[in-house]
Amino acid sequence: MAGPEPPPPEEPRGGASREGPGGDGEGRPAREAPARSVLELPRYGRYVGLLAIVIVILITVNTLVTKPNGASGIAPGKTVPPFAVPLATGNLKGDADVATRAGEGAAGNVPACKERGPEILNVCELYERGPVVLALFVDEGSCANVLSDMQALGPEFPRVRFAAVSIKGSTGDLRSMIRSRGLTFPVGIDRDGVLAALYKIASCPQVSFIGRGGAVQSRALLGGAARATLRRRVAALAAAPEGAG
Repeated sequence: MAGPEPPPPEEPRGGASREGPGGDGEGRPAREAPARSVLELPRYGRYVGLLAIVIVILITVNTLVTKPNGASGIAPGKTVPPFAVPLATGNLKGDADVATRAGEGAAGNVPACKERGPEILNVCELYERGPVVLALFVDEGSCANVLSDMQALGPEFPRVRFAAVSIKGSTGDLRSMIRSRGLTFPVGIDRDGVLAALYKIASCPQVSFIGRGGAVQSRALLGGAARATLRRRVAALAAAPEGAG
């Protein structure tokens, strides 16, 4: 007489089934995925950090446009900090190089004064050739009006080199602005806004008067001054002895 049938084998408690997404088809539970280290995680943290930097710079730009911040530009007699930035009209991309020597990490791997090329605005290259009128501006509101004044004064002072750098901004918008104002002098773009601190920007715009050799000839012109005032300052720069600060 046949005895009772043996009970069916029990499924392992707490385990996965033999087949399907939880198993490997051989009856073994699926292995847990190893924990990922921070370095393996998606790099969204980098963009969060960049967003924070952009917010800080926008706040800085708003402060420059609305009220003075207590700074007054580089003092007369001091040599301006070196920098090289991409021209807004070129195809070169990158942050400002403000390194004073090789291998300075975030400041730049190459000394800024050595960064030369047809798509680079290099302040060292400018002041090596003669006196320089340098405007730092934000492409918002009336801040960029000084560029039209500089363009108008250029033919009166052929020995003086005019240049401008936008603190942040859009390359496309800057190109449109350059075309609409008919600017022929170089206009660079400082994508990360490092020049705002280096040049102690006090207002928007801020125009520096730099003698040949790099020394500041007189205090920076702050805010939207009249063209006649700018003309007097440029004339004084052009008439100063070379290297005077």
